[in-house]
Amino acid sequence: MLEWIRFGWNVTRGHRLRPWRSPYLLWRVETYTGKPASSVRLSDLFHLLWNERAQLLRFFGWLRTMRLYRLAQS
Repeated sequence: MLEWIRFGWNVTRGHRLRPWRSPYLLWRVETYTGKPASSVRLSDLFHLLWNERAQLLRFFGWLRTMRLYRLAQS
């Protein structure tokens, strides 16, 4: 669960009150959906998060695995 909080905190750096304006997050949405970053709205972000929640859960599981791997290597 901490992975999604940590990920959200990192990708919205500088835009934490308006995460849909984060250049990194806009770039990720644009590359994933093909929709131009300049036209991404908050509703688009919520729509993407809801429709791709299974993919996001797998991604956060992978993040957790990589973090644990990194900690084991230290």
